[in-house]
Amino acid sequence: MELGMNLSTRVCEILEIEKPIVLAGMGGASCPALAAAVSNAGGLGVLGAAGCGPSMLRDWIKETRELTDKPFGVDTLLPASVRRANYDDQEGPTPQDLIPERQEFAREFMEKEGLDASDIEALQSLQRKTIPGEPAPLTKEFFEAQMEVVIQERVPVYASGLGNPGPWMTDLRANGTKVMAVVGAVRHAIQVKSSGLDIIVAQGHDGGGHNSPIGTMALIPQVVDAVGDTPVLGAGGIVDGRGIAAAIMLGAEGVWIGSAFLASEEANIFDFQKEAIVEATEEGTSVSRTVTGKPARIIKSKWTEHWVKEEGDPLPMPFQGQISGPVMAAANRDGRGDINPGFAGQGIGMIKAVRPAKDIFDELVYGSEQALARTSNLLS
Repeated sequence: MELGMNLSTRVCEILEIEKPIVLAGMGGASCPALAAAVSNAGGLGVLGAAGCGPSMLRDWIKETRELTDKPFGVDTLLPASVRRANYDDQEGPTPQDLIPERQEFAREFMEKEGLDASDIEALQSLQRKTIPGEPAPLTKEFFEAQMEVVIQERVPVYASGLGNPGPWMTDLRANGTKVMAVVGAVRHAIQVKSSGLDIIVAQGHDGGGHNSPIGTMALIPQVVDAVGDTPVLGAGGIVDGRGIAAAIMLGAEGVWIGSAFLASEEANIFDFQKEAIVEATEEGTSVSRTVTGKPARIIKSKWTEHWVKEEGDPLPMPFQGQISGPVMAAANRDGRGDINPGFAGQGIGMIKAVRPAKDIFDELVYGSEQALARTSNLLS
């Protein structure tokens, strides 16, 4: 890439896009409208389909194709990423045993905050993205059903948000699908590289949602060094052109961006959650297990703080979803951004308004090219 002239790398050639900016596959938020907008702008839009049942995923793929004739991707989790462990031989109570106790903990919180907790099952149904007869979310059968759709629909790009896509590489390659994987450690990067994928995403601790214990600035160059000729996308807390330029200077050949596009008109999150992003500062997030059961960067809320204050211990994924699901659904129903403001990275302090995705994309491109040009001038 010629600094300051044109933001273009090998990633553009591999993915057949104009600029090496990829929409992070944020579960639920990266919907067809947002993915298509990013693809139409010149990047790669990726559907955040981790929670989508096979029927919904197929519908999303069809809808995306109706909105763009450009390449797009699908992001899901994989079986090795989330296991329902066998706790039969474990001493003491299992996660299943603790569900009633934790549900009561959540019910008391809801009553305290004025959320109607009278019908937990109805609230749980509001969170579901499956239809009767489909596998339960976050099970081996669920992941396999999703991958069957990805393969049948011959999507242009597949990204594993967690886990190794190796077992599906033969079928994906037969379809001409480009394959990416998100990693948070060098050892994971080496593992997924061995599957023969096209691009690796190095996502650091700064990022929203499930991320790495390693900071973005430290993670990117170490992954780049470890994977040799496999292109790397930098991720985690990158929300403007300066962040893109920094990732490229660290050896990345593009970026995987989430939070900047959460504050877009097209993002499939509630308006009160977009407002929470705009109003937040760099100190506004925390890493918490209270929503999914895995450590994830979330905008601070009464829900996350309640667990800290009461010294509550969340259950592991996927069991914690049975505890948090009704609370999040009730908060969404009642517009309670103080309880469910959503996931976001540490860069949200730089986000000042909700705008069309194309405007955000164009500003990212312009800002990165200008930052790289300034760097070139400083060093010349």
